[in-house]
Amino acid sequence: MNAATTAPGSAHRLFLAAVGGIGAAAVMTQLVLMRELLGAFSGNELIFGLSLGSWLLLTGAGAWLARGAQRLDSPEHVFGWGQIGIALLPLAEVVAVRVLRDVVFARGAAVGVIETVLGCLALLAPYCLLSGAMLTLACAWLAQRGDRAGAGRVYVADTLGSIAGGALFCFALVPWFDHFALLAFPALLNLTLAGLLAWRARRRVLLGTAALAAVALGTVALTANVDELTTHWQHAGEVVFRANSPYGRLVVTRAAGQLTFFENGVPVVFSDNSAHIEETVHYAMSQRPGAQRVLLLSGGVAGAAREVLRYGVREVTVVELDPRMIEAGHRLLPGHLDDPRLRLVATDGRRFVQRTAARFDVVLLDLPDPSTFLFNRFYTAEFFASVKRILTPGGVLGFGLGRYENYVSPELARLLASAQRTARSVFAQVRMIPGGRVYFLAADGPLDLDIAARLEQRGLATQFVNRHYLAAALTGDRLADLDRAVAQPAELNTDFNPVLYYYSLRHWLSQFALPSGLLGAALVVALAVYLVRLPAVPRVLFASGFAASALEVVLLLGFQMFYGSLYQQVGLVVTVFMAGLAIGAWRAAGRPVVVSAGRGLAWLALAVAAFAALLPLVLPRLSGLGDIAGQGAMLLITFLLAAVVGAQFPLAAAASPGEATRVAARLFSADLTGAALGALLVSAWLIPVAGITMVCLLTAGLNLAAAGLAWRQTPSA
Repeated sequence: MNAATTAPGSAHRLFLAAVGGIGAAAVMTQLVLMRELLGAFSGNELIFGLSLGSWLLLTGAGAWLARGAQRLDSPEHVFGWGQIGIALLPLAEVVAVRVLRDVVFARGAAVGVIETVLGCLALLAPYCLLSGAMLTLACAWLAQRGDRAGAGRVYVADTLGSIAGGALFCFALVPWFDHFALLAFPALLNLTLAGLLAWRARRRVLLGTAALAAVALGTVALTANVDELTTHWQHAGEVVFRANSPYGRLVVTRAAGQLTFFENGVPVVFSDNSAHIEETVHYAMSQRPGAQRVLLLSGGVAGAAREVLRYGVREVTVVELDPRMIEAGHRLLPGHLDDPRLRLVATDGRRFVQRTAARFDVVLLDLPDPSTFLFNRFYTAEFFASVKRILTPGGVLGFGLGRYENYVSPELARLLASAQRTARSVFAQVRMIPGGRVYFLAADGPLDLDIAARLEQRGLATQFVNRHYLAAALTGDRLADLDRAVAQPAELNTDFNPVLYYYSLRHWLSQFALPSGLLGAALVVALAVYLVRLPAVPRVLFASGFAASALEVVLLLGFQMFYGSLYQQVGLVVTVFMAGLAIGAWRAAGRPVVVSAGRGLAWLALAVAAFAALLPLVLPRLSGLGDIAGQGAMLLITFLLAAVVGAQFPLAAAASPGEATRVAARLFSADLTGAALGALLVSAWLIPVAGITMVCLLTAGLNLAAAGLAWRQTPSA
């Protein structure tokens, strides 16, 4: 009798530890595969939203598909085999992402939205469906042993594992290991846990399989460099440098004598790109040929800094986000970075501008278009004001945008008009030059477009930006074309209303044939039917899942805008959010009274709505605080929001009568479906179109409606 009463306690602990191992593996796999998919599809936040939304949606589908697991004779046996799959599938999926991209699609070709969605769904489906089903299987195992709070315990264990996995990924593994070596850690953890479950249940075949898989994985890790092999498969030409950093995956290839630097799959630097370098430098530098101090945000490795030095400047400060980029530049292109007048700084460019006390005669941006939130930060009115602060009187800002080939499309016109209006809101003079890109010059002093004469006076011989090239570029009809484009009304691009990102997104989408509005209407109708059929309690979880993703995106963007795009700090935000979810769920777990649980769920939904409504009022005020106080306040807000959201799941489980496994499947799927839509719609569409304030208000309204419905359908005590 004593054995019968003590054994379940240890069995519960081991089983919940296994759930935690799956949570750790899931978050690490998610972070790795998001990176790999961004690289494979050359993505911006739209691709990120599609891949993250696909992940959450498929995980919810897996939880729902396993709703009949309680009828299994031994769900722990099935769980053990699933845990082996959780260990090994991520490694196979990274190989699939790297190899299949150029098998299915033409190498180097841009991939459209529909193809990207299908690709993400196909690549993520095996792992996500399995991991979602494992959550329901765990609930089934606990339900068979009479644990009525099993769903809440699984939620807490999974979240605790996610916290540990996220912290380990961001702060310990990313700087030192490639993606395959990194994924070996959660793989070995889950194989060990699967073996312990098998040993306890006396499942010899399962135990032997887990042990054999662990030995095979260890052997491959010690004897083969899978990352190097698959990187060579992924890229054309000779791979001469590869590294992971806290900011992404950097690969450098050599083909036909040219070096190409790929950051997360996107080519960002070419060793032979003289036309781009000359235009980036000379249009702005020719306005102030006597400049002594120049700030260059990116472009140093490509050769822009070396071109600036031709003006006899005293110092060029080059800011690159990724220290691995500087390392690769020193190793492969030493002539671009070895001058003693160059000051190399590895940090976020916007953060540097906001914090520096130095003054510069010219500031040059050699950055991609604002096709992501990361880059949009460098084209906002707030950033231009920060640049103006560090410019000497009459100093010049130069940056490029878009592509101009004798035609301004409606999408490009909106992009240029918004950029021009934003720059004019800060600087007295703004001029545009239709080169390879449309180059903007902004200053409070005079600007002269007779650039050829200025270069000749300086005695600078250039290969591309010369009198003949400029005569063809600065014709009256080309300049008039740009003037007509920027004459249309355009919104100001600001930190909290990133319209340039939206215009860039539309410009990018215009390259592809998109589905008709009938498909979008059909999806809206399907979502409406799903929500109408969803009972009140799962609908609250749908709303809270949406809020969790939407407001976490808002907080991450706010953290990035104020304190720089430092991956470790963003990882800290995510880890704190997961900690809040775990503590909120733990505090709410085990409440047995259905009536109080339902009313408590409604009150928590009201709290989420209040949080969402107040966030746009609080967030801008944090920028005025010091670094430590501001970051601490933002992390506290993140934790409190997550704690409220996390407390809802155990109460929802307590307020839902019926078979435990089916209830868990329905709740997990509703929560994950809401989170999927929050990740997809907010990052890829709602924030660019409506801005952060409107996103927060829409999220508040959704949770307010869910709270009202839950309150009406819950009997009073």
